[in-house]
Amino acid sequence: MVNQKLMAPEIGFTHDDFAALLDKYDYHFSPGDIVPGTVFSIEPRGALIDIGAKTAAYIPIQEMSINRVDSPEEVLQSNETREFFILTDENEDGQLTLSIRRIEYMRAWERVRQLQAEDATVRSGVFATNRGGALVRIEGLRGFIPGSHISTRKPKEELVGEELPLKFLEVDEERNRLVLSHRRALVERKMNRLEVGEVVIGTVRGIKPYGAFIDIGGVSGLLHISEISHEHIDTPHSVFNVNDEVKVMIIDLDAERGRISLSTKQLEPEPGDMIKNRDLVYDKAEEMAVRYREQLLAKQQGATTVSAPSDEAAETSAEEIPPAVEPVEVEAPQAVEPVEVEAPQAVEPVEEEIPAAIEE
Repeated sequence: MVNQKLMAPEIGFTHDDFAALLDKYDYHFSPGDIVPGTVFSIEPRGALIDIGAKTAAYIPIQEMSINRVDSPEEVLQSNETREFFILTDENEDGQLTLSIRRIEYMRAWERVRQLQAEDATVRSGVFATNRGGALVRIEGLRGFIPGSHISTRKPKEELVGEELPLKFLEVDEERNRLVLSHRRALVERKMNRLEVGEVVIGTVRGIKPYGAFIDIGGVSGLLHISEISHEHIDTPHSVFNVNDEVKVMIIDLDAERGRISLSTKQLEPEPGDMIKNRDLVYDKAEEMAVRYREQLLAKQQGATTVSAPSDEAAETSAEEIPPAVEPVEVEAPQAVEPVEVEAPQAVEPVEEEIPAAIEE
């Protein structure tokens, strides 16, 4: 008779032993860690993920993507292995909560910082507007375009669904702010085809006490009141009306701020002609612009010559000037007085009006 004791299988590894082994070799997971995990089970509003903890971790549907998700199957498949962000510590059941959305946000911020550093132009469709501007999505993040940086004649509400070229104004992950400019992108593109000293035809689109805004090929330039005429002008309204067609000369292109500064003063054959005989100014505009460019070039060449004298000339000058005589520095009058103009913005973006880039 066969001994039944000898035939019985020996169980040398019990559930208690397994639990003790888990305790011994258990990984310590902390919120903020990024860990690999395998989809264990997909549920109606989430999924269970095996990350090597005692209990399967859980990812709710709202944490599955930076974009809206209606069903877990849109993002996850059974037995799929990928990275997960540990969102919260263990609950009373020992279960961790995970997120994919947080990983996508971190990588999106990294990408937009890189795009800003490259001064890249991006394109994005407007999905909503508010009283302060328009909303777009860049790399999944919600971006805001202040009204003062929207360069179009359309009402803001009609921009929904339209794709716009954009430049970055502010990328601030810490404050959760992503601010962009449509105007700067258009001005930069236009600037690539414009030159200082060039005469262009534009249309007066707005008149302010400090100057007139001129539309030149879809972008706006500022004709400051000090650049309208050599003679004093009390208000731009005394010279221009909205929708007037004008000839202006470009005197400054500021790509960084997205601003074009214009002048009619430099086109006057005689001081005050913009007030007395505007047609003459327009007839002579190209001729006066050539003269302006020549003066500008001569000034630049003169500055280069003065700033880099030869060693021999410097030594001769030093010897010829008696020590008792103090050289008097005389400032030669300039043929053209460049005026640096800071164009006030029509709308100052208010901090609390800028929506957060991450929608909690």
